[in-house]
Amino acid sequence: MPGPASHVDAADVRQPAGAGRADASEPLGTLMDMSETTANELPDAPDWRGINHLALVTPDMDATVRFYAGVLGMRLTATLMAGPMRHYFFEMHDGNTVAFFEIAGMETFAKPAGAPSDRAIQLDHLSFNVPDEHALELLRKRLLAAGSEVTSVVDHGIMRSIYFHDPNGIALEASWWVTDPTGRPADYTDTGTFADPDPVPAVEELRRGGIESLPRTRLA
Repeated sequence: MPGPASHVDAADVRQPAGAGRADASEPLGTLMDMSETTANELPDAPDWRGINHLALVTPDMDATVRFYAGVLGMRLTATLMAGPMRHYFFEMHDGNTVAFFEIAGMETFAKPAGAPSDRAIQLDHLSFNVPDEHALELLRKRLLAAGSEVTSVVDHGIMRSIYFHDPNGIALEASWWVTDPTGRPADYTDTGTFADPDPVPAVEELRRGGIESLPRTRLA
C-alpha cells in the first residue's frame, strides 16, 4: 500500500533518545547504530505469512493488467486508488500478491536479472503479511523495543499496515488483510476491493470473461 506520509504525525514515530544516525549527511550503510537490546529480549516475532504485497510501479496499468492477469494468469484481486494513482493487486497465493502503482509518464528501463545498474530500480516497497491486528501491534512493539522507528497503524480500508525501514534504507511494510481479496473468486461489483472509478480497459475485459489482447515482452 502507499506509504503513510499523509496519515502519520511525527509524534507517532518513536525512537529512543540517542538513537538514529549520528550524521544525516552520511549515506545509509556507512554508519551502524546498534541497540544494546538482544534479540532474545524482544517480544515474540510475528507468525509471518509470506509477502502481503510487493509494490512496483508502472506508467501503463492497462498493459500491466494484460501481462500479469492475461499472460501470467495471476488473478486481479483489487483495484484501489492511492490519491491520484491507480493501485492494483494480483494474487500469487492466498494472502500473497504483487501490486503496482500507476505513475503517468514515468520512465522505464530493462536490465538482465541480477545485473548491476546505475539506474533507479523499479521497487517501491516490500510488504510482509501478518495474520491479524494483534500480530501487527506486537511487531510494532518489537520494532520499538529494538530501537527502530516505526509508524502507528495506518488504515487502508481492505488492509491495515505499519511502516519501517531496513538498514539499507529499503522501505518495508507489514500488513494484515481486513478484507482478504485473495483465495476466492473475484467480485467485480464489490466497490470495496474494485474501487477504481475509472478502471483501465483490461479490467472490463476481465469482467466480460478474459483478457482479449496480450502484450509481447522481450529479454533485456
